[in-house]
Amino acid sequence: MELDLERAIATADQALFDGLGRHLSDVETEILRGAWQGFTYDQIAEVSGYSDSYLRRDVGNKLWRSLSQALGETVSKTDFREALQRYLIQHPTQNLPQVHSANHQALAAENGNRDAPEQTASTAALTATGLTTTALASTVPSTIVETAQPAIYVARPPIEAICYDTLLQPGSLVRIKAPALMGKTLLMEHTLAQLSTQALRTVILSFELADRKAHFSDLDRFLRWFCVNISRELGMPNQIETYWDEAGMGSKASCTSYVEEYLLAADDRPLVLCLDDVDLLFPYPEIYEDFFGLLRSWYEKARRRMNWKKLRLCIVHATDVYIQLNINQSPFNIGVPLNLPEFNPSQILDLAQQHHLLADIDLTPLIHLVGGHPYLLELAFLALKSHPNLSLENLIQSAPTEAGIYANHLRECWLRIRGNSDLTHALNQVMRATQPIQMESVQAYQLQSMGLIRLQGNQAAPRCPLYRQYFNAQLQQSLE
Repeated sequence: MELDLERAIATADQALFDGLGRHLSDVETEILRGAWQGFTYDQIAEVSGYSDSYLRRDVGNKLWRSLSQALGETVSKTDFREALQRYLIQHPTQNLPQVHSANHQALAAENGNRDAPEQTASTAALTATGLTTTALASTVPSTIVETAQPAIYVARPPIEAICYDTLLQPGSLVRIKAPALMGKTLLMEHTLAQLSTQALRTVILSFELADRKAHFSDLDRFLRWFCVNISRELGMPNQIETYWDEAGMGSKASCTSYVEEYLLAADDRPLVLCLDDVDLLFPYPEIYEDFFGLLRSWYEKARRRMNWKKLRLCIVHATDVYIQLNINQSPFNIGVPLNLPEFNPSQILDLAQQHHLLADIDLTPLIHLVGGHPYLLELAFLALKSHPNLSLENLIQSAPTEAGIYANHLRECWLRIRGNSDLTHALNQVMRATQPIQMESVQAYQLQSMGLIRLQGNQAAPRCPLYRQYFNAQLQQSLE
């Protein structure tokens, strides 16, 4: 059966619904359309109105991960066509849904029709307990029946319970910190899904959605963007012009009025507002000083005003807070802090079980290579599941190369780093060191936010041997 663009999108939508119980979002559809036509993320972003980094790092990563789960094999932006074709042949459907997007024609026209990096705690624990995927054989059926299942999620107790219980409290605030690809967004979605059953309104707003040049250069424009997007997520009309008086009240007072007198007053139910990727503001003091002070003032208002008690804040960031803030105006020294760790041995086995890995595979070599990194582990488990002839030994041997399963992820990280000489120098220092070293704080926090290093105090070390091996090779080539 011929697979054209519309049928490919419909097939992807059907696969997601059959496998994960959800449909493609509008922005995911735009990414598929652009990828089908060979467009870059920059080209898709230019027409869709979303930022390149948001499409690439947030939506794109989640889309390819979800499609990999739904299709039963690893796919990416460059190699999803054949997988969709195979799925269509195996799951013929008479009436595939048609997925449309308002930006399709415009898009087509625009583009031409802890300090031991080599031995992780997870490795040691697995070695001590002798745990392998054999332990799963007695609990997972030998034949997997394809049914609609929720997205894979591995709990990290007691983090979920703390987050949930805290956000049920009036005027509460939770701070979640973890590097990229450690599961922050999944934790938020999981928690908010539970909270929505308790008659709470919930919103996740990622600062990746903001246009850095437009919104991070002017406080008034940023706060307007902030309020408009919360309104949109809540399905409420945009009433900015009614509540905004920059000349008379100022931007911060106008924003506060909009939240209190409109967003909170419009409904008796509490509002849980999760702000993701707030560390994107760190390079913009003209924005973050006032905005973070505003969040702190709202938290303080909840102690005195009943209407503000309905607001519960969740602040999510990928790195330590290295910016200078007045301690009385900072939201980073209040509320409940939660640091999202790597998976421990039992959580790694839980992830393997959810991927239905039944073979007698000793996971210790894999854990030694990638530690308990959720994203790296999941890519490995997807590859092992979708390629039965792929041995774990071969997967590990090719892992730090362009032929390995991590090639796209590693290449993307390297492309982000190599254009920054200071960051490249810092990466070279930490990857070549045999012991944890002290680094300049800004570069250390940047590499930490990408998940490439771990920090303990002022000491930095590679997060896992995979990164050491790959980046040492790239750095060596760049010097030749």
